Amino acid sequence: MSRTTASASAASPIASWDDAQVRLSGAVSVLVGDRSGAYPSGNSLLIEGAENALIDPSVTVVARGGVPVAIDAVINSHGHEDHVAGNGLFSASRVHAHEADLDAVRSLDGLLEVYGFEGEARDEFAQVVSEEFYYQPRPDAEGFSDGHVFDLGRGVTIEALHLPGHTRGHSGFVVDDVFFLSDIDLTGFGPYYGDAWSDLEQFDASLAKAREVEANWYVTFHHKGIIEGRDAFLALIDTFHAVIDRRHGDMLEFLVEPHTLEEMAAHRFVYRPHVEGAHIVDVEHRTAELHLQRMVRRGEAAEVEPGRFRRT
Repeated sequence: MSRTTASASAASPIASWDDAQVRLSGAVSVLVGDRSGAYPSGNSLLIEGAENALIDPSVTVVARGGVPVAIDAVINSHGHEDHVAGNGLFSASRVHAHEADLDAVRSLDGLLEVYGFEGEARDEFAQVVSEEFYYQPRPDAEGFSDGHVFDLGRGVTIEALHLPGHTRGHSGFVVDDVFFLSDIDLTGFGPYYGDAWSDLEQFDASLAKAREVEANWYVTFHHKGIIEGRDAFLALIDTFHAVIDRRHGDMLEFLVEPHTLEEMAAHRFVYRPHVEGAHIVDVEHRTAELHLQRMVRRGEAAEVEPGRFRRT
């Protein structure tokens, strides 16, 4: 089996990870991204057995020219740009992603479909993905499904846990006593389900599923990073999950008077008014759309005239 030294080039040695590699077990280390893994970076998971695997190679991994060991397999938790940034760096390694997100890993057009952006927003984001996230298509990427076990030898295994909602194929991973939650990032911002491939009902179910995983270490790709102990994890995931109901309640309150979906998006229930970006309108629109569908399904709101909805 071919192995790569995981360097960007022969002339680009790997920078030391001593200051940012946190070992959680004999097999598992967290490679902490810049600013504790804040976007656009993230916290990558390194798993060492007879073979070595890297989950979600971040832009920090690319900037440092690789990781401390040779990598046999790169595993993407899903197809967002910040989680696949290093796929091209490990050109001799196998690449894996959940079968529902393979299109995003295999081609740039596939990745852009995940977001559903159109026009200026699509063109702007395509440039960002290519230039700032080093996106390189991996048409050789292989799919996996829920419950798949990657056997790295020496008793080291990685179990995939399908946790859709953020994207169709978003997945977490359990190895040793570590649960990698990827973009269930447990922040005060709350769950993100504002893309074309996002689903509110699936995210709700995934949070309930993730809550049942017992581990000693919980790792998020962004922000919170390493969380020790189940009690701390439960407090964080319950607060994170509650954001969905808070957004839903705020939208219902807004619909005391009739409004269109466009007016709901313009009101902003996800981002604060000062946040700018071509993608903001699309994310707010998709999020409001998903909540409105839930309201209508539950009988909480109804269409009172064409395109205008009011709380019942």
